[in-house]
Amino acid sequence: MKLWNKDNTSTSEQVEAFTVGRDREFDLALAKYDVIGSLAHTEMLFEAGLLSKAEWELIQGELQSILEQILHSRFSIEPDSEDIHSQIESMLTNKIGEAGKKIHSGRSRNDQVALDIKLYLRAEILQIRDLVHSLFSLLLRQSEAYKDRLLPGYTHLQIAMPSSFGLWFGAYAESLVDDLELLAASYHVANKNPLGSGAGYGSSFPLNRTRTTQLMNFRTLNFNSVYSQMSRGKTEKTVAMAIAGIAGTISRLSMDACLYINQNFGFISFPAELTTGSSIMPHKKNPDVLELIRAKCNRIQSIPNELTLLINNLPSGYHRDLQLTKEILFPAIGELKSCLEIIQLLISQIEIREDILSDEKYKYLFSVEAVNELVNQGLPFREAYKQVGNQIEQGKFSFDPGKGLQHTHEGSIGNLCNDQIASEMEKVLDKFS
Repeated sequence: MKLWNKDNTSTSEQVEAFTVGRDREFDLALAKYDVIGSLAHTEMLFEAGLLSKAEWELIQGELQSILEQILHSRFSIEPDSEDIHSQIESMLTNKIGEAGKKIHSGRSRNDQVALDIKLYLRAEILQIRDLVHSLFSLLLRQSEAYKDRLLPGYTHLQIAMPSSFGLWFGAYAESLVDDLELLAASYHVANKNPLGSGAGYGSSFPLNRTRTTQLMNFRTLNFNSVYSQMSRGKTEKTVAMAIAGIAGTISRLSMDACLYINQNFGFISFPAELTTGSSIMPHKKNPDVLELIRAKCNRIQSIPNELTLLINNLPSGYHRDLQLTKEILFPAIGELKSCLEIIQLLISQIEIREDILSDEKYKYLFSVEAVNELVNQGLPFREAYKQVGNQIEQGKFSFDPGKGLQHTHEGSIGNLCNDQIASEMEKVLDKFS
């Protein structure tokens, strides 16, 4: 069934296969939301006098039955249905007759797609938010648990200054706070109702768009009917930029862990069951999971660019190019959720080596501490820097950092500010209300 079929017309099978593409595959993710949209739309049509009470009750009852099939995985899109919208309308019409043919009054298929995608993205954003928050909480717990475990900090991949696992875990926790700022912004973009824009130019029917906005719990609506259609593609790109930010944080964390598990660093390890082996080298315990997280998250970071190339020079109005946003963005959302789940498993079982800095190769790690001690004794910083630098060049540098490092300012080894970071996260989470 095609919603645009007319009598005595047909389309080439080759053209039909090409234009449908992978729509049926990705439309299954939208099935629930298409029904939700039709429930709201038909309730509004009834209230506007465009459906009788008997017709409305018939339609609502059968839509609820279809929704139950979807929720219990008993739903499929048949080969002769072009997409999810035609499948549901066909099922409805076959079951209740003429009343089923009235559900399309006052809306276009483009209208439905724009709505379904916003409902889908809104729900997926909330799932990602919860996964990110869970990882954030774990990272802060690990930061507190290992705040006294020191490790070398690096710049240019060269030994630099003392750091700690408290700082390391906490840094990625705070990064996720900023990532959720972007995700919250994308949530607000997705949380606007486009339904009622028709083909992008409104309708002569007395539609009540405010009512459907209320019924589907949207924060507000996309008011201008032309922009309601233009928001398609733009919404997907905005969400893509938000998930790319999260993916960037996870990729970087994974890269750190790949380095730190390497024998030449030897800072951390994982239980054997979280690593993989080599087909030829019996001693190997490979961080394949971390490497795949890194690769998948790097690929996710390319999604905003791919969407930009797809929609960048489109004029206003609907264009079939937009069909492809689903196959670009939907798999990336699934990959990100998978990466967030598996990185939590790894971080929850990470093993931290003790006394890392006792190794002789880290003695220059404390050169800045030596400079600062001379400054505290009254020597100008530049003179202190030169004096310690000369000692290093002559091989005479020696510095005992004692039992602890006196780093006390906000965000340093001795003052992680994890409570403040947690407070900032709560403020961001409130933005999703």
